[in-house]
Amino acid sequence: MPLSSPRQQLLLVDDEEDALLELAELLEGEDFCCFTATSVTLALQQLTRHPDIALVITDLRMPESSGIDLIKRLREHTSRQHLPVIVISGHADMDDVSDLLRLQVLDLFRKPIYHVRLLDTLENLFPKPAKMHMATP
Repeated sequence: MPLSSPRQQLLLVDDEEDALLELAELLEGEDFCCFTATSVTLALQQLTRHPDIALVITDLRMPESSGIDLIKRLREHTSRQHLPVIVISGHADMDDVSDLLRLQVLDLFRKPIYHVRLLDTLENLFPKPAKMHMATP
């Protein structure tokens, strides 16, 4: 029996490698193909290398550049301006939230991430393919 193909390609961006690997492991367990990046620069490289990425999940606060900077870059890029983005943060304030709303992010999750809610959000976006049933005459 052939292996099922992944549901969607996701890009996970977080400067905390442990959190990044934990999230990738969780989502790969749900049949997503995950690419990871620990900075905005590496995230942009991953997006160039993997044009089929269907969603970005990014941390808000990172040392060199923020998740908001990444989203602004995406919104300026014609082929990526409608790419859905989910933001994760342990330190979002009202200014961040208003920026995120303006940038049309899909959702904001507080760290530590409530995995069930994230998986529900992804399930609504990318439903698992329905199983094929043989019709009986």
